[in-house]
Amino acid sequence: MSAEERIDRARVLYERAVFGGDVDALVVAEAALDAVEADLALARGRVIHARFLERRATQSSEILPDGDEDLRELGLFERAAALYRMLGDVRGEGEALFWIGCFHQVVRHDNDTAVPVLERSSELAAQVGDKLTVSYALRHLGIADHAAGRLDTARQRLEESTRLRREIGFLPGVAANMIGLAYIAAGEGRRDAALAMIEEAATIAETSGAQGILRSVEQARSQL
Repeated sequence: MSAEERIDRARVLYERAVFGGDVDALVVAEAALDAVEADLALARGRVIHARFLERRATQSSEILPDGDEDLRELGLFERAAALYRMLGDVRGEGEALFWIGCFHQVVRHDNDTAVPVLERSSELAAQVGDKLTVSYALRHLGIADHAAGRLDTARQRLEESTRLRREIGFLPGVAANMIGLAYIAAGEGRRDAALAMIEEAATIAETSGAQGILRSVEQARSQL
């Protein structure tokens, strides 16, 4: 059900309660509006995160100055997760938890906080067959493993994330993962394999119009 449909349903339920005397209708109306609020909080948080990534891309370092984070971002994701949990929306909660974990990892560089949240996100998403969210959670768990020097585990997680992304046709995500796998291969001393992965990432990114991923491809080429 779309946000517009939920809001319209809440209006109908209001009228049923006020004019028809069905007070129980208000409980259903509130749940519909909670779902709208959760969806909006998640969407707004993602937009704020994208703006953070754009600011970071213009810097010479991936780490922005202290205090550069938008203080609204984490609160929005946490609000969405709480609402989805209250509504019993496992898919929504799993997705919101991914973004909470992503915030801690990408914005605050805090894998210790991010990893348990990402693991829970993956568990919930798997329960409801949300392959996209599972692929995101596995990617970022792999990033945490890579940072900790656990190259075998990092590779396994990114390979499984890539398999899921190919399965659902998420080609820009496949290209992004291939870059990550190339860095892992380079760390394992497999430079030829790493370069081949970068070229595959470039081809996929070009055919899917993923210009942002192509920038990452060029950066990886200069570093491998």
